[in-house]
Amino acid sequence: MATDKINVDVLVVGGGIAGMQSALDLADQGYQVMLVEKSPTIGGTMITLSKVFPTLDCASCITTPKMSAVAHHDNIQMFTYTEVQSVERQGNRYIAQVVKKPRYVNENICTGCRKCEYACPVEVPSVFDQDLGAYRAIHVPFSTAVPQVAVLDMDNCMLCGKCEKACPVEGCIDYEQKPQEIEVTAKAIVLATGFKITPVDAKAEYGGGKYPNVISALAMERLLAPTGPYGHVLRPSDGKEPESIAYVQCAGSRDKSLGVPYCSRICCMYAIKQAMLLSGALPLADITIYYMDIRTFGKGYEQFYQNAKAMGIEFVKAKVAKITEDENQNLRVRVEMMEEGGQVEEREHDLVVLSVGVLPAYNPEAVFGVPVSSEDNFIEIPSPNFEPCNTGFPGIFAAGTATGPMDIVDSIVMAGAAASEATAYLHELAAAENGGVTHD
Repeated sequence: MATDKINVDVLVVGGGIAGMQSALDLADQGYQVMLVEKSPTIGGTMITLSKVFPTLDCASCITTPKMSAVAHHDNIQMFTYTEVQSVERQGNRYIAQVVKKPRYVNENICTGCRKCEYACPVEVPSVFDQDLGAYRAIHVPFSTAVPQVAVLDMDNCMLCGKCEKACPVEGCIDYEQKPQEIEVTAKAIVLATGFKITPVDAKAEYGGGKYPNVISALAMERLLAPTGPYGHVLRPSDGKEPESIAYVQCAGSRDKSLGVPYCSRICCMYAIKQAMLLSGALPLADITIYYMDIRTFGKGYEQFYQNAKAMGIEFVKAKVAKITEDENQNLRVRVEMMEEGGQVEEREHDLVVLSVGVLPAYNPEAVFGVPVSSEDNFIEIPSPNFEPCNTGFPGIFAAGTATGPMDIVDSIVMAGAAASEATAYLHELAAAENGGVTHD
């Protein structure tokens, strides 16, 4: 198989909000950028959210224009459904071996009409909707996906041929499409590999993954989103509109038994945000947040918390010991009331949301040689106070939650910092290669 070769100034790994911001900042300065994303679309976690805190602005309204800007920027080459296999340093350059996985759809001629999707008889759980909804084995990932190109899940495909017959573009669907190997030469690399959440079943005593009405906070984001699977907030087990909803804080953080001793920073704020949105979507519902500590760390965040209390959301300082289910699939939450001398109570709720924690999505050590912290497994930054994105490896920088838990605002700021540090490095590199002379 022939290997395509691409030369760029910067390789950005990760197409979430941080990766997109870094790519745009670099491209706007005239640098040639290649953006690599392992999913079929860019947008990352942010595109799945309903609104952002503390402004309650629409998440899609912020993310979608950035996605479009990346896709249409003259200085950015965007490769989705693509992963970096290996990286080798040669002189002042990095040689990356990249593999673009087969979509079984020709990206160059697909129009995104979705006729193949409508014709497909196979339904599979929707990853985008946290398995609460379903989509077809061949599908466009979501309505605002970039690129707006279908992808075929060959693991669930019956090879019935209905999608190929329905496709109006001849030769667009290719069941025999092979992986594409690409050799990328770059002067610098920005790692914006993002995060994943603590598994919802990490704490067996909470019943996540066992009880259908115990869900993760990301699942609640999809229920609250206008493009959500149900169009309304309904509990998964029976489609009932919940009348009592509980949040369990620190359900995946500050817990040495899970190997996550640190605070994930965003959990208190996203729980408060969701509770406020639920108050609007379900005005008659009782909403309770069980917490150990409320940590509202950013500008305007404390006021956001106070507003939530004023709206009637109940904040209970308590440790949740166990969650069980009754015959009606309602949930009994056993709590130790920390402000009442450790009194143990059982409370009943229709729906429980676990405020799961933030984990690194990817370990870059094997491929990029960049070390991770022994304390939390996020990318190690040797001098965070002076060069907050410099990994210590010449020309390799890190952005966003690849370096640790942070909110969207901080991720964007860090992405800009990574782009600035990469720019300074490229400037120095050009000066060294030109005998100390640079041309601005």
